[in-house]
Amino acid sequence: MRQHKLALCKDHFLEWIPEQTERFIKKYEMFTHEQKILVAVSGGKDSLSLWDILVRLGYQVDGLYLALGINEGINYSHESQRLSQKFADENNLKLHVVDIEKEYGKNIPQLSVISHRGEGRPCAVCGLAKRHEMNRIARDLGYDVLATGHNLDDEAAVLFGNTLNWLSEYILRQSPVLPSSNGLARKVKPLCRFYEREMTAYAILRGIEYIYEECPFADGSQSIFYKEALNQLETARPGAKLIFYLNFLEAKKSGNLFIEKNVEMQHLHPCPRCGQSTSTPDLCSFCRMIEKANATSTLL
Repeated sequence: MRQHKLALCKDHFLEWIPEQTERFIKKYEMFTHEQKILVAVSGGKDSLSLWDILVRLGYQVDGLYLALGINEGINYSHESQRLSQKFADENNLKLHVVDIEKEYGKNIPQLSVISHRGEGRPCAVCGLAKRHEMNRIARDLGYDVLATGHNLDDEAAVLFGNTLNWLSEYILRQSPVLPSSNGLARKVKPLCRFYEREMTAYAILRGIEYIYEECPFADGSQSIFYKEALNQLETARPGAKLIFYLNFLEAKKSGNLFIEKNVEMQHLHPCPRCGQSTSTPDLCSFCRMIEKANATSTLL
């Protein structure tokens, strides 16, 4: 690991990852051993590894899988659900499964077509639905914290894209911890300082079976483009992604992000239907999308 000037054998690497995770949890005051944690799992290496790490560290943690109905090509959703359930069964863990189509009558690709969001790609609808449902389940089932498997590559790519487009409000909002407020669950990212290749190595060395394929709709996405650009920088300057992200967090903590004084954060209020926060005057974006889907089904 050139960015750390560190080389470890298998046994010490598998000790180092949980030790560092525990350090990040304490540093950013994410949660305690007394709290109930819900991990959003997708069948991928990061989320399953996070679940594995938190169990090894002795936390009270269950999993949540959202069945999105994305089954183009490799039956992506079916396979990712199978691997998530397999991991839970093998480790005697509880996995909550929420099927979007059973809950709302339409899967993600269908909702994307009906709502006309994303210009033919369901990514915008997928992100909206996942955020809404993860928060709903964490809140309704009484979990203290919702944890996601975002790694350093994910966080650096988001920060890079928001900086390139100077999306000030999104830049200010980005953090390893998003506090609970106005019907929103507390959200944390314990893997935010691990490189993607480190998490890949962890999953392989731990014998965690995960889905290798990307979502079939991910090809050509901006996030992958930003990751590839940052990878080129990382190759030339080992540690560049970590420095970029950590310096951002430090500048934000010390109040040295000059945009902070010039950006007014959106006022949020509870959605009258689901109770989750929204900046719109009436229903939140998710509830409006479902209302439109139901109206379309009635017309058909």
